Amino acid sequence: MSKTNNKLKVLFIPIDGVGHVNAAIAMAQVLIKSGHECTFAICDQWRGKLEPYGIREILWSIKNRENADESAAKYWGLFLKEKGFLGPGDALEKAVTEVREAKDFYENQHLIDDKARQAILDVQPDVILCDQFSSLFSVLKSGIPWVLVCSCNPLALLHDNRTPPAYSGLPITGPISEWQTFRNVFKDAMKELWDKLNAIEVVNGFPPLKENSLINDSKYLNIYGFPQELDYLDVRPLPDNWYSFDNFLRSEQHLPFEIPEQLRDKPGKLIYFSLGSMGGTDVDNMKRLVGILAKSQHRFIVSKGPLGDEYDLPDNMWGQPSVAQTQVLPLVDLVITHGGNNTITETFSFGKPMIVMPLFGDQYDNAQRIHEKGYGIRLDAYKCSEEELLTAIENLLNNKLLSEKLAKISKRILTENSLTKLPQLLENLVKNNSLSINFYNKIHENMSLIKLILFIIFFI
Repeated sequence: MSKTNNKLKVLFIPIDGVGHVNAAIAMAQVLIKSGHECTFAICDQWRGKLEPYGIREILWSIKNRENADESAAKYWGLFLKEKGFLGPGDALEKAVTEVREAKDFYENQHLIDDKARQAILDVQPDVILCDQFSSLFSVLKSGIPWVLVCSCNPLALLHDNRTPPAYSGLPITGPISEWQTFRNVFKDAMKELWDKLNAIEVVNGFPPLKENSLINDSKYLNIYGFPQELDYLDVRPLPDNWYSFDNFLRSEQHLPFEIPEQLRDKPGKLIYFSLGSMGGTDVDNMKRLVGILAKSQHRFIVSKGPLGDEYDLPDNMWGQPSVAQTQVLPLVDLVITHGGNNTITETFSFGKPMIVMPLFGDQYDNAQRIHEKGYGIRLDAYKCSEEELLTAIENLLNNKLLSEKLAKISKRILTENSLTKLPQLLENLVKNNSLSINFYNKIHENMSLIKLILFIIFFI
């Protein structure tokens, strides 16, 4: 990857959830390596966590977060558990809950908008990467080229009648009537919020929102990370002005990891178990699943979650509240995951089979896509039996054809390293925007001269 002589100032404004920020870190890393300067404008719970990657931090406090724990993972995990996102329930029930409980989140958007405006004035960026679920008018009105980032399953922002509705986890070959039922219920649930946000868009002079969407595409560029082999390109083309990468895979070289000594000499395959930074806050369910896995003949590295100190692990396991996931994945034979987009794409990139146990949101879509494409098994995190989970582990570990197929895919992904194309995309975007502005200015400057010439010709 060659470095550019035209250093760009890039401002990231991600949602402060762990998955969203980690995806942004991956993008920032390839940009910094290409010689560009990256700044994150983000909640102050991330203080000091971005600097090791060479990223500048502009921090702000968010309403109702002043007394929150310094860990964003713990804050959001407890919030989701309290609101019913974590626990038994189907995808539609949780999608409706998500919309109804989103009121505080979207009310905070105007506060984030004010902070973003100040960050834009401070950084004077050449381009802005915005991973948000509703518009930031400070970005739209800045006149600066901006990129809409989708760091979750692409169904979340790419609505198409040829694909299942976002957050449904419905199969691509399922009855269309089920898709429509989900869409109708979800649309009714979000109507009040959509009407409110749509009115704000129009009042601010921007186009109305698309149906079932709370943010419009960027006229400049829109991107997401999802492997070719999992993407929905077999049923819908990539829309205009959208670009996809195989992943947003970050490097965590500053967080070295070796297989813990207590697991090295034990028999069995090595398995990574994580329900994500937020799923781990449901300690009762973590205990239940750990109890099942304790009966396995294999070894486990466990990401215990922000409340991991509240329970112990059996002898065939080692874990911490958080582990350097991208350092762990190359070492293991199988991954048991909640299906967060980063974990799915990272695991896939390293060629590991998956058992996916979705908890809420786009995790259902990721779990279903892995399952229907034959790269893993979807199970219910709260209802799966001991026999189901242990049998799934053995079936995947003993599937040699799948292992060979995943190894081939991993080689392609890691060799192509598609994310390294991001710097050139942004450089071209900024360059073309500057050319367009200069062309417009030249035309504007010459209009007075043209009018004068026409005036002279007409009166002569």
